[in-house]
Amino acid sequence: MARIVMKFGGTSVAGTERIRRVANIVRAQAAGGNQVAVVVSAMAGETDRLVNFCREANPLYDPAEYDVVVASGEQVTAGLLALTLQSMGSKARSWLGWQLPVKTFSSHSNARVGEIYADRLLESMEEGEIAIIPGFQGVSEDSRITTMGRGGSDTSAVAVAAALGADRCDIYTDVDGVYTTDPRIVARARKIKYIAFEEMLELASVGAKVLQTRSVSLAMKNEVRVQVLSSFVEDGSPPADTLPGTMIVSELEMGKLLEEGKVERQSVTGIAHDKNEARVVLTRVPDKPGAVAEIFAPLGEAGINVDMIIQNVGRDKGETDVTFTVPQNELARAQAMLEDKQDALGFGRVITDSKVAKISVVGMGMKSHAGVAATMFKALAERGINVQAISTSEIKVSVLIDEDETELAVRVLHTAYGLDAEEPAT
Repeated sequence: MARIVMKFGGTSVAGTERIRRVANIVRAQAAGGNQVAVVVSAMAGETDRLVNFCREANPLYDPAEYDVVVASGEQVTAGLLALTLQSMGSKARSWLGWQLPVKTFSSHSNARVGEIYADRLLESMEEGEIAIIPGFQGVSEDSRITTMGRGGSDTSAVAVAAALGADRCDIYTDVDGVYTTDPRIVARARKIKYIAFEEMLELASVGAKVLQTRSVSLAMKNEVRVQVLSSFVEDGSPPADTLPGTMIVSELEMGKLLEEGKVERQSVTGIAHDKNEARVVLTRVPDKPGAVAEIFAPLGEAGINVDMIIQNVGRDKGETDVTFTVPQNELARAQAMLEDKQDALGFGRVITDSKVAKISVVGMGMKSHAGVAATMFKALAERGINVQAISTSEIKVSVLIDEDETELAVRVLHTAYGLDAEEPAT
């Protein structure tokens, strides 16, 4: 008998018919004798509808009241799934964030999970009851409802799995696993059977949309095995145990799989792209100690994430140019802040470009394979794709290019690293 947490996203529960399909998947898992807890998102489009209500009611809305409104979407789904399971003869009940409780900290609408008190939940599951938990939400220290930002239900599921000591956390989505790149761009993208936490974390952080970055980080910290698979399966299909998607595991487990010959280590595991990037260039920045710190300190204090950074070699006049990227939706705020401090910082102009994209190659194999970056630059150069900025980590190389060349770059690199499948993905 295993203890399993199952999470279903918005498209998986978009209407009563899909909720009934989800109920069948859950019942199949419980029928195997497993203890099951289910974390659900709001129905597809419901959160956007609730957010619009908040904006219409008060454009300068109170974040605490905003959380009260948007958290209701997941609660509706949890209740409906519990009702559906009960109609099928299963023991099931919903557990809202305040009933467990799921304690959170930090700000409203972007809260972080602190601690989950799961004793009562465990007792219920041991008695054969299926627990249904609305994702994305918890309770603050002052007993207010909080939400965890978009994609927060992934984090909820992993946190619940950690609190329960679950054997596995299954994330059901509208795709059947993690691919070497976006199958909509590259038809020969391959589904990855096993991937290490570190690789998945890098892929999630540079544009892969399968999992929320925070959920992967939490899974890695608590060593929660996570499986990504599709909820869109035919009625009567076998449960996830016999129809696996992509399993996200520790580096230790990955090492064992390599030794057993169950996986083959390549220099690059996957390629991600992100069009939510904007480039900022500050000209004639004083070339002196502390000048760059004065630029980035206020951006950091404002919560604006800065990614790629390039500082050119200083000019003879003691000036230099500084180039960096920010999320596209933060560009206007970053530009206004910098222009407001232009005299104090002493730079010449702010030049921006929102028509750029970040392309990243990721793989644990980079630690032991030389020439990964060289392969990337050569492949892009041969197709006339200009690199505007570069950033690296131990298992990642990212470049900034023109947005119009995104799909071409992804296809070129996917082929260059030998990731193309023999048959197109289905």
